[in-house]
Amino acid sequence: CAGIVAATGPGVTRWKVGDRVCALLPGGGYAEYATCVADHALPVPRGLDLRAAAALPETAFTVWSNVVMRGRLHAGERFLVHGGSSGIGTMAIQIARALGATVWATAGSATKCAACAELGAHSINYRDEDFVTVLRKAGGADLILDMVGGDYIARNLKSLADDGRLVMIAFLAGPKAEINFAQIMARRLTVTGSTLRPQSDLAKARIARILRDRLWPLIEAGAVRPLIDSTNRLQDAVDAHRHMESSSHVGKILLQVSAET
Repeated sequence: CAGIVAATGPGVTRWKVGDRVCALLPGGGYAEYATCVADHALPVPRGLDLRAAAALPETAFTVWSNVVMRGRLHAGERFLVHGGSSGIGTMAIQIARALGATVWATAGSATKCAACAELGAHSINYRDEDFVTVLRKAGGADLILDMVGGDYIARNLKSLADDGRLVMIAFLAGPKAEINFAQIMARRLTVTGSTLRPQSDLAKARIARILRDRLWPLIEAGAVRPLIDSTNRLQDAVDAHRHMESSSHVGKILLQVSAET
């Protein structure tokens, strides 16, 4: 979420009433007022309004902690992200590109693939192409960020280059798969993953500090920007969810809690 600080709790010195912030919430964001841990808030990047800033925290925390911190992506590597037109996917494409990686992204329509391509990714329409074939032809992915799971898990392993890393962050197609662990050993593959919400306040605060130091300068320089699909009134949250579940969106879907914000 993003907004203007209305009050601070005892011992909070980082923020004062009137500061423009965006923040990672543990829940309760569908409201005009919300609270968060002070160290989970970040200043709104220069050049962004509150609407754009609201699209940052959840995706920025998730992508940076998994792609950069856990996945160890660096310049010159080949990176594949599934669901490339989603809020997570569009952020992952831009961060990977800004770090000097070559990016591939899967999506399910020509419009979504075009959006991924516009952000700098080699787009793969998974309805027409096999991403395993595409990535193996390119030499294999050094890192894959996957939110699909299911039968994608085994296919991801086939798509990795030797010493490649697979990072799982969700299981839209289910968490179970039958895989051959011999290939993990023989090709020195790494399979890992994380979820954000169960992590401790200290862990999330550490991610926030790293974002401020490393990602916020990229945003303020224009190398990374939040991609927003639509903005809906709070009272229309049900319609926003229907739109999200239709899988027709590109980028983030936002809720506007009041006319003032």
